[in-house]
Amino acid sequence: MKLTETQVRSFREDGYLVAENVVTDADLAPVIGEYEAWIGRRAGALRAEGKITDLHEGESFERRFAALYAQTPEIGSGMDIMQMRGPAIFAFLRNPNLLDAVESLIGPEILCSPIQHVRAKPPAALTGEGAGFFNVPWHQDAGVTWAEADGSDIVTCWLALVDATVENGCMEVMPGVWARGYREHQAEGGTTIRPDLLPDTPPRAVPVRKGGLVFMHRNTPHRSTPNFTDAVRWSLDLRYQPVGTPTGRPFHPAFVARSRSHPGAVQTDHAAWDRCWADALENSRGVSAHRVK
Repeated sequence: MKLTETQVRSFREDGYLVAENVVTDADLAPVIGEYEAWIGRRAGALRAEGKITDLHEGESFERRFAALYAQTPEIGSGMDIMQMRGPAIFAFLRNPNLLDAVESLIGPEILCSPIQHVRAKPPAALTGEGAGFFNVPWHQDAGVTWAEADGSDIVTCWLALVDATVENGCMEVMPGVWARGYREHQAEGGTTIRPDLLPDTPPRAVPVRKGGLVFMHRNTPHRSTPNFTDAVRWSLDLRYQPVGTPTGRPFHPAFVARSRSHPGAVQTDHAAWDRCWADALENSRGVSAHRVK
């Protein structure tokens, strides 16, 4: 879905944009199905280890992970995109509807950043309400890249796999702050903007329905909030940038997702992508990806 001139202008001014209905249910179905199958296999393995007693096979996508997490947090181990590396999620990284919107912001030569995550936020009743892995504190995405990428036009694409609401822990952003540049981050508290440098701009909640996206500039401060429902808030956190610009993660594999000038450069080989990630994860152990003091 191409963005309108009004939407692009809003993104340029505010440093973020909520765009509904960017991808369809049909676009998302293979990804959701792949993760449902992965969770089933993972649950079976954990039951064989005696860590799960009830597989909750009849539960929905939004609820099954929570029911399994309540038995052991280990259910999510190995689930992230670069760990699971399924063919459906790899194909989705080149989804035409998604890339049409991205192209509206950064142009037709699109590199898929290696910073890519799937996020399953369980209910706060299971994880707590404080800042942490599931409730990410105030940060800028530039804080999780090396300084080499400070000049790269990186766009964060936060995509809702289920409706993201205030109740289930949607994000909050600080509009307009991106224009004031990068602020030093600290490790204490979980890669967060230094408290004395945190802007006093009132935060704005950004709920978005399934298939919609929150686009953000790399310097837009944002955080996630607790999930006060009994279901899981599922999302994808992806980054795209112009081909040829530094990713800030030189030790992890990026690939060309779209090229109008050189379409043959687009990476479509799932097995090759899989091998690149396996090698990178093996060889980058101990390398700090976050820029913190």
